[in-house]
Amino acid sequence: MMSTQASNAHAPPSVTFHDEHKIPILTTHHDKLDHFQLDKQGRTDAPYVEDVYETVLPWWRATIRARILSSMKRESLILARMQESIRHPWLDLYFLYSSTLGTHTFFMIGLPLTFFFGYEELGRGLVIVLASGVYIVSFLKDLICSPRPLAPPVTRLTIGTHHLEYGFPSTHSTNSVSMALFIFGYVRSAYIQSNAISSSLYYGSCAILVIYAVTVVFGRLYTGMHSFTDCAVGVFLGVVIWGAYVIMKETFGNWLATAHWIVPLTMIPICLLLVHYHPHPVDDCPCFEDAIAFVSVFLGIALCRWHSVYSGVDERFLSSVMPGSQGTVWTWEDRASWWTLACAKVTVGILVIFVWRILAKSLLHLVLPPLFRLLASSFDLPHRRFYTPATDYQHMPVESSLRPIPSVIDLPGVLEVSAIRERSALGRTSEVKRRGVKSNDGSPSVNGENYSGSELENSNGPSQRKEVKHYDADVLTKVVVYAGMAILAGEGLPVTFALLGWGVKL
Repeated sequence: MMSTQASNAHAPPSVTFHDEHKIPILTTHHDKLDHFQLDKQGRTDAPYVEDVYETVLPWWRATIRARILSSMKRESLILARMQESIRHPWLDLYFLYSSTLGTHTFFMIGLPLTFFFGYEELGRGLVIVLASGVYIVSFLKDLICSPRPLAPPVTRLTIGTHHLEYGFPSTHSTNSVSMALFIFGYVRSAYIQSNAISSSLYYGSCAILVIYAVTVVFGRLYTGMHSFTDCAVGVFLGVVIWGAYVIMKETFGNWLATAHWIVPLTMIPICLLLVHYHPHPVDDCPCFEDAIAFVSVFLGIALCRWHSVYSGVDERFLSSVMPGSQGTVWTWEDRASWWTLACAKVTVGILVIFVWRILAKSLLHLVLPPLFRLLASSFDLPHRRFYTPATDYQHMPVESSLRPIPSVIDLPGVLEVSAIRERSALGRTSEVKRRGVKSNDGSPSVNGENYSGSELENSNGPSQRKEVKHYDADVLTKVVVYAGMAILAGEGLPVTFALLGWGVKL
């Protein structure tokens, strides 16, 4: 089955220096795609660009994309004028770094801690809301394949690798709104139902949540990473996902606790089908990998809840309390003992999860390719665009198998700078990703040179080629690895802490 791939098109950057501190700055000559006009149907007169999408995408997907693209073109001009009016170095810093608070990375870092310290319901709800948001948004991004606002006229400011994804809808907007509403539900319950917090703390918390959501959503416009349409749909999805969670929370929780073996026999096939039927994008977009990760984590957490109730682990182990003072007065020895155990739980727990990922991924990359090749001799195995089938390779690269930090909580990646950069008001750099420019022979063209299946990255120097390879074994590997990480965080490690006498609940 033949597939057409559209990749980036960059012009090589030139290096200049900040006058005072001799800080190297990368500036670029923008590719001509951004200067072509769109007609009423959202088509561009740039050759070989829209032809790719109209050829690869079904007519209904191409039609939706054309409408969104036409709107995005108009909104890019509005965003550019807005940036000219309000951009300031301090605001650049504020909105650039506050954008990390709207990523699933930010919440996933703290997710295991909710289970380590006995907040199982909070952690499970966090996973359900985040997983739903990330999957739905990534599904729509790869379905529509709509680019981000055009740069120029917009200046994009970003850290991390979010620029490598499509633009519509905004993941940051969905995550920030759904999480703000999710946390608000707990704050409101503590204030109204249990009177556990004061009025000042309640209203202060509400104000912080509003500021948080507005900062992240408006920050996507300020940094030029999303259009108004992207953010509006993202906000709408965040509200809908939170509302659906509130409605279905009790019913789903009861089903996990009472449906016995129906739970794994239902959840496993559904999650595998969600992975299989995720749309194939025109370009190689990382959205799919985030979708796999969160669907798998959701599967693992659901199986944890089912098994803990079914086996009686919930009552015997997960209700144990951490050692500490039994009275209202804590001595320095009590505090020191409690904090020592808390730090030990976090350190051991995160270390075990990382070790699991290294060992499980290495083992699966060793076992799955030969198994797939054996099955391929008798069956037509599912194949995803941009993923090399096992029949076309013998060994997977070691570096593909042994990154100790999971991609969904890829801490170095949070500050990674790549792709095209533009000069900002701070003399810092921002990233730009452009998709869909093709050469005459159908291969991606960069400055007159043709590349295939490659991601071009610049890192304070000349343009470099970085081959991005995916293998079919990666898909099932991620499912098993991330589901296992969730099972360890949700049940395996808390039970271990209880057996060691460290306790679970605060």
